[in-house]
Amino acid sequence: MKAITYSSAYTIVPTYECFNRCTYCNFRTDPGQDEWMSLAQAEHILQRLDHVVELLILSGEVHPNSARRASWFDRIFDLCKLALSMGFLPHTNAGILSFDEMAKLKTVNVSMGLMLEQMTPTLLESVHRHAPSKLPEVRLQQLAWAGELQIPFTTGLLLGIGESERDRIETLVAIANIHEQYKHIQEVILQPYSPGQKESLSQAAFQPGQLVQLIKIARSILPDTISIQIPPNLVADDLIACLDAGAQDLGGISPHDEVNPDYPHPKVEALRQQLEPQSYHLVQRLPIYPQYDRWLADDLRAAVEHHRTAGLETSKNSVTYRK
Repeated sequence: MKAITYSSAYTIVPTYECFNRCTYCNFRTDPGQDEWMSLAQAEHILQRLDHVVELLILSGEVHPNSARRASWFDRIFDLCKLALSMGFLPHTNAGILSFDEMAKLKTVNVSMGLMLEQMTPTLLESVHRHAPSKLPEVRLQQLAWAGELQIPFTTGLLLGIGESERDRIETLVAIANIHEQYKHIQEVILQPYSPGQKESLSQAAFQPGQLVQLIKIARSILPDTISIQIPPNLVADDLIACLDAGAQDLGGISPHDEVNPDYPHPKVEALRQQLEPQSYHLVQRLPIYPQYDRWLADDLRAAVEHHRTAGLETSKNSVTYRK
């Protein structure tokens, strides 16, 4: 049987406020319209979690020139420290960061991520018209900085937002080229656009047949060391076809998809029952792949080793809550 990996995860959102206004977004609120999560609130949530390893810190972006930027960054950093102290492995995706911010977060994260989305400048005239941090060259710079800092990294493409097939191929090639230089990209997510209730974009979902074909193309472009990840809640009817095409990972499985709240994640046991008759074996993984453990500081490496020696790969638990 072929192994398909996933991470047992939970998402903490420091704030939904974001200075970008992407037309397809179902996540954000306007700056100043959201109360930030406190450390006490986060601790209360984390105390109730069981069988969760990855703590995804997913945040809207506070403008780099905002007077509240330093407080926003400190909150994210402190949430990562809290998660580590409670036995979780943090993975942060907080949008565009400075080099120094990335370097500091490296000390409290086992991995980090940022969607490249698309290397398509024309999207700045449509879905990204009011999204200053979606400049392709700025996002590509983040991938390069992550490589320089030796941060195990996840990136990916958002599909069906106005790009062409050639644009998708160019984006995959850009990721492959960055990885060739630094060898730091763990996963590339192929995330199909899926309509939600809060967005202003109005168009059809990305078609499953296109995704299956793109997975094959991605597998031919990306090095074998990079896993191709697909979100099972967005490809429910075509999951097996996507795996047959070369996808290998299902990402973080948690009770709620913050980015696509209209599409609940499936239960791990339900996924297992779907996959095993098709000769796929569902295997839990950590948010850092073993070949990158050596990049971690001693305290982070010890936390990772604790989970690696706990027999994670044989676990059959999904996300549950302590009573």
